[in-house]
Amino acid sequence: MSFPTEAEIAAAGASIRAGHLVAFPTETVYGLGANALDVRAVARVFAAKGRPASSPLIVHVDSVEMARSLAREWPPEADRLAELFWPGPLTLVVKKKRKVPDLLTAGLPTVALRFPVHPVALALIRAAGVPIAAPSANRFTQLSPTTAEHVMRSGVADMVLDGGPAAVGIESTVLSLAEGQPVLLRPGSITVPQLESVVGPVTVRLEGGAGAHASPGQHLQHYRPVTPLHLGAPLKTGRGAYLWLQTPQRAARTIAMPQNAAEYGAVLYSTLHQMDAEHLDWIAVEMPPDKPEWSGVRDRLCRAGK
Repeated sequence: MSFPTEAEIAAAGASIRAGHLVAFPTETVYGLGANALDVRAVARVFAAKGRPASSPLIVHVDSVEMARSLAREWPPEADRLAELFWPGPLTLVVKKKRKVPDLLTAGLPTVALRFPVHPVALALIRAAGVPIAAPSANRFTQLSPTTAEHVMRSGVADMVLDGGPAAVGIESTVLSLAEGQPVLLRPGSITVPQLESVVGPVTVRLEGGAGAHASPGQHLQHYRPVTPLHLGAPLKTGRGAYLWLQTPQRAARTIAMPQNAAEYGAVLYSTLHQMDAEHLDWIAVEMPPDKPEWSGVRDRLCRAGK
């Protein structure tokens, strides 16, 4: 497929500056973008998704310098992590400057920042000339989109830029540097051992609890297909699909998933979108191994199955 033209990117950038919502591709999933410094545009994101105000948004930037312009504090660990993992699927939570709207951060004094690697995402940020707040471009708690077609079905955006299928396929790893001790708030394709090789011991805190959440993706129920999803063996009644890694069992459909964690993550949401389109009675999933490289995939499956 061909990427958007320069004229389409310029029009999308103008739409962002005008306060509209533009869905765009990143390497993780498609995001629903708005001017991060325009509180009315940010409010439109929450309204379009049906997202609670307790769930903050991630701000996408096109450079470390843009990230630092939004941060009241930028610890040395942020530079070390950015040097190794940016641009890429890592979000850093740091203390924010006053110009970052409180609505965007769920009223917290911190902001989540990410420098994506996808060329269309970077082109859009540069065309807009502003940092872009962008949660996944879907209704809240539903399956994240990994193609432009998935976004179009949800109807959440004023404009959609098609940049092909997302390569990573699950949302970014989120690490907070705002508390002194690094804290993992959401697992993703960048693992705890990788992070600890840069910043030392990392505390894991994945549940949001009551009130404002420190990171997106901390709700107990999230990333859910319309079709009921069960963790474990196929159900004995009804017509369903079974996604398996090691032990195929009988079902209306059995789908062999990749044995590699990165490859599995890349196709997880697209596979679940496909199963939804078939109007099955259920989807059962064999859980992947409990190993660091699988932590992002396991987190998404556990929340989708609740």
